[in-house]
Amino acid sequence: MRSYGQYCSIARSLDVVGDRWTLLIVRELFLQGSCRFTDLKKGLPGIATNLLSTRLKELEEAGLLTREDAPPPIATALYTLSETGRALEPVLKALGLWGLRFMAEERPDDAFQARWLAYAPEWFTTDADPGAPSAVIQLIAADEAAVVELGDGRVRTRVGRVADPDLLLEGPPRAVLGLINGLIDLERATAIGLTATGRTSLLTRLRPYREGTASVPDASHA
Repeated sequence: MRSYGQYCSIARSLDVVGDRWTLLIVRELFLQGSCRFTDLKKGLPGIATNLLSTRLKELEEAGLLTREDAPPPIATALYTLSETGRALEPVLKALGLWGLRFMAEERPDDAFQARWLAYAPEWFTTDADPGAPSAVIQLIAADEAAVVELGDGRVRTRVGRVADPDLLLEGPPRAVLGLINGLIDLERATAIGLTATGRTSLLTRLRPYREGTASVPDASHA
């Protein structure tokens, strides 16, 4: 693992997680939990097999993840974040929140997966009306589906579909995520391809976090 050779905590951090793909591997282990090599590769479109192997070995040597040979029927190695690796959670959330400003453009060759659709509302929004009845919002973007559940003052999300949501939001990722994260309003989202069916008033309950105005919620307690 290369080093910047500087006695600085930022430089030391980047010695460990600054290489390409490293933080995205950590992202996938947060979102998926313990993973097989094939699960990680599927969640990281574009990464070369040998590079993923190298990064996993480096992260294991640095103490950010553990590797355990699972018994049948899995019968393969499982990778799991260690306590040190899980301590990167606020770093990922801060990077994600900061990076929302760059999400206005959706490039034609960008990969997109349901897990990435699901985590954004849970990490970057809060329920603005915690006393209101529970409600369910179905998100569908680029044929990927996620469910947002509002209740008890919390925003919970998961990959999948529900039979009868209170609100269905369907369209290109830029429209769905842009609306949910407060980057664009419903009118603009509709203009770029969003279809909203059901109780659009629920959108007022999803209050986006803003840098400098609120801390990003801890998804591990959601």
